[in-house]
Amino acid sequence: MGLLSLLQTDPVAFVITALALMMALAFHEFAHAWTADRFGDPTPRSQGRVTLNPLKHLDPFGTLLLLLAGFGFAKPVMVNMSRLGRWQNFWVAAAGPLSNILLAVLAGLVLRFLPPELFFGANLQELTTLGQVLLVFFSLNVGLAVFNLLPIPMLDGSRILSGLVPPLGRALMEFERSPLSFVAVMGFILLFQGQLGQFLSRVREWALGLVFAF
Repeated sequence: MGLLSLLQTDPVAFVITALALMMALAFHEFAHAWTADRFGDPTPRSQGRVTLNPLKHLDPFGTLLLLLAGFGFAKPVMVNMSRLGRWQNFWVAAAGPLSNILLAVLAGLVLRFLPPELFFGANLQELTTLGQVLLVFFSLNVGLAVFNLLPIPMLDGSRILSGLVPPLGRALMEFERSPLSFVAVMGFILLFQGQLGQFLSRVREWALGLVFAF
């Protein structure tokens, strides 16, 4: 289900989800750009990507997919891999998912330790607006982190794996140079969208269980 469907059924939830998603995606791409910049690659800074401004990180087609299909992507941060060493490239790739894990942990700690009256109504069953924001923000960041860690070409997980296994990295670069690589990866994700969605839902439920486990 895309975000446009949510807009028709629950406009408030649409606004909360859209803003939380923009923040999570922007922080993810900023983490890639900042890490590469710190390691000495000027490419992200020259393209204006070392910023938390979401408008610098949104991709028109990726945003359209989010609205219509329920999944999409931000504008990838361009990195000159030849300027970085093997482990520097590894950490540049890992920075994105790690940033979303950090945001999820922060949101989870707020949900866990602040008074429950801030997040739940009088009957402790209905979420307040603040509770909805934090819960959506937590869930989105968990989902983004886990999805990007999948070892699928063009996702961070494949690049992290490439850092651990250099021959795989060379094969991946050859694949990504193919003009059909993007179509192949998008087709794979669409084909298995249901299974991926179920997997991510289970992970989010498990992570939320950890928040309220103690």
